[in-house]
Amino acid sequence: MISSLYTRVVLIFLVSVIGGTIISFYVATWVFKDKLNENLKIPLLYFGQDIARIYESFPLEEAETFVSGMNQLKSYHIRIYDETGQFQTYGTLNGHNPVTVTMEQVKKVLSGEVIQANPTGVSTILLGLSLTTDKGTKAMFIEPIAPPSTPFVIKWILNFSTYSLIAGSLLVLVAAMFLVRPIKKLTQATRRIAAGDFNVKLNIKQKGELGTLARSFEDMMHDLQQLEQMRREFVTNVSHEVQSPLTSISGYAIALKQVDIADNERSRYLDIIIAEADRMSKMSDSLLKLSLLESQSQQLRLDTFSLDEQIRRVIVAIQPQWSARSIRFELNLKANRLMADHDLLNQVWTNILGNSIKFSMDGGVINVSIKQDIKNVIVRISDTGIGISLEDQKRIFDRFFKADRSHSRKYAGSGMGLAIVKQIVSLHQGDIRVESEPGRGTTVIVTLPITTPTD
Repeated sequence: MISSLYTRVVLIFLVSVIGGTIISFYVATWVFKDKLNENLKIPLLYFGQDIARIYESFPLEEAETFVSGMNQLKSYHIRIYDETGQFQTYGTLNGHNPVTVTMEQVKKVLSGEVIQANPTGVSTILLGLSLTTDKGTKAMFIEPIAPPSTPFVIKWILNFSTYSLIAGSLLVLVAAMFLVRPIKKLTQATRRIAAGDFNVKLNIKQKGELGTLARSFEDMMHDLQQLEQMRREFVTNVSHEVQSPLTSISGYAIALKQVDIADNERSRYLDIIIAEADRMSKMSDSLLKLSLLESQSQQLRLDTFSLDEQIRRVIVAIQPQWSARSIRFELNLKANRLMADHDLLNQVWTNILGNSIKFSMDGGVINVSIKQDIKNVIVRISDTGIGISLEDQKRIFDRFFKADRSHSRKYAGSGMGLAIVKQIVSLHQGDIRVESEPGRGTTVIVTLPITTPTD
């Protein structure tokens, strides 16, 4: 089994050229067979007529002497018959089997008839002419021993085919190298990617199918590189987020083993351990929820409900968070009903409003509005908080990403809230985007279809 593409291309070319040459030769021979025979008959007839004129112009003995010394006898064999069937030959056969001449043919020629025949099963031509000599009429039969034109044509065809095959083979070897080179590059790149090296440059400039394949491969490689980067960041972030509460739990648990610790200190240590354990539990729940949403195994439980009423209920539910900091809400919630998953959207508004409260100044204002067009409903939630830089806005929906790392300790959180929001909105075939400037607040815009498709 030939596994090399280069070898297969070369062999296919050689087989095609050789097979095509052989087939073309036989087809051309079959098509032009009659014309070739006709072209052979003409010089044979002219030669026979010249011999006849010699016998007419000279006495029989002189004519025979003259004919026996002709150079053309190297290519022709002559037989001259008399009325009794006796004949005299001129020229050497050189292993050639002469065509059988019948007495009927001899009589026809003696009567003045010209015979030009291709006997069945014989690859030669027989010409019969009458001779008028000073001793009576005779019948002359001429046949070519080795027609000079046929070997030349065959030799020319064979030489042409050989040169064509050699030249074509050299060209296909070069062409096959250019054809296989990009595939070899792709193979090497695949091996490097399998080994974990995503920094591969193909530099394939070809167009067509191979060029399309190379560009698709580069796109795939870029996606894999991003995926690998995300995986590393995910592992780093998980390790960091888990390590902090584990360190606190471990430290305070060791402190609790002290015998002379005061009761109020013991109670405070226990509260810290419980809080850190709760933090880890929430982070674990967020990870599981996000994983479930990203795997698309989450099935939407669609229901028709009042969106404005749902948002009001979420604001009331988180009242302890905003009332303690004297934050107030300005609502422009027109009555609106849509079909969606009630529980998942409840999580969306809880996460977005929670972020708005977290990053707003004490005494700030949060605006919430709903607008509707023919197909979609648009929810805008704006705060007057610290804002987000343009660079950070590109990654605001990545898991574990915190827009303002310098405030990460002041504003506690795992950085997965907006990642969950993004996945829920995507499941509803909606869109979410952020408009923000540092120090001038943030606006989150959620667009949802009024009726979510079930497929």
